[in-house]
Amino acid sequence: MIQQEKVCVIIAAKNAEKTIGRAVRSALAQPEVDEVVVVDDGSDDRTLSAAAAADDTSRRLDIIRFRTNRGPSAARNHAIAVSRAPLISILDADDFFFPGRFRRMLACPDWDFIADNIAFMPEAELTRQPDDFAPRPRRLGLADFVLGNISRRGAPRGELGFLKPVMRRAFLDAHDLRYREDMRLGEDYELYVRALLAGARYTVIESCGYGAVVRADSLSGQHRTKDLEALYEAERSILSTGNVPSEAEHAMRRHCRQIGRRHALRHFLDRKREGGARAALAYAVENPSAMPAIAADILRDKLQAAQRRMRTEPSAPQDGLRYLLPASATR
Repeated sequence: MIQQEKVCVIIAAKNAEKTIGRAVRSALAQPEVDEVVVVDDGSDDRTLSAAAAADDTSRRLDIIRFRTNRGPSAARNHAIAVSRAPLISILDADDFFFPGRFRRMLACPDWDFIADNIAFMPEAELTRQPDDFAPRPRRLGLADFVLGNISRRGAPRGELGFLKPVMRRAFLDAHDLRYREDMRLGEDYELYVRALLAGARYTVIESCGYGAVVRADSLSGQHRTKDLEALYEAERSILSTGNVPSEAEHAMRRHCRQIGRRHALRHFLDRKREGGARAALAYAVENPSAMPAIAADILRDKLQAAQRRMRTEPSAPQDGLRYLLPASATR
């Protein structure tokens, strides 16, 4: 690893005045960071001034304002275009970096993308430090990455699309890779799939340097039906190229079917909410092949809700933070 390589941290922010300062300060505290680019994506609160208040006077902070909301993909693409550092790192506006994150990542050789572990943290525990995991670097292939985003009954939710890798600008430029601006859900997943198809060496380490704050009002939990449709169509578009290796193609088709089911269920519920039972019945008549999966998903959701209501004892408290990647502490 070339020691003088520096990192640009990109933060797309929409109505993030309560959290943007923490995100900016955590990025500026990393010695390897040469640029922090905040794009205020049409906020109607004090996000802009809160970001500016976090400046450390090192002249590394650049704040850009979109007058209207254009979405995280457009904000990130603009930040990539105006920045210069050879390494690019994405930070969500309500998250933060732990100290030493980039030092551990940049110590690993031979990669185009490198991601570390993520600690999912409730707001009440933000002062906690992550466990001390050894890096244990491994290469992540396309099939394994896609399979790591597929939810399975009785298993933890597939979450590898949540990884926040450092990306080499040279690789992105060489393969004309940018975020799809018509997507507001799964835009990271879709970009990583295209990068892996282009031959990206994607390294993952178990060390934890990224804190993801779990909040009930997070924008990531407010996606619309058309966001699911855009993800579904984007994946179908990649599959239609015919250049996906067979093992990865099988995994992508499984993932695509799962997204298609979620979209069909959301569409059905939208029709019922907007037009009542008659509109829902019309949708069922128009889409008979989708109804068995929709009925199964509705039944599953109702059973899970009933189980939560019937639970009389509180859940046992979790011992420690929840991590995206399984890992063992070094001490």
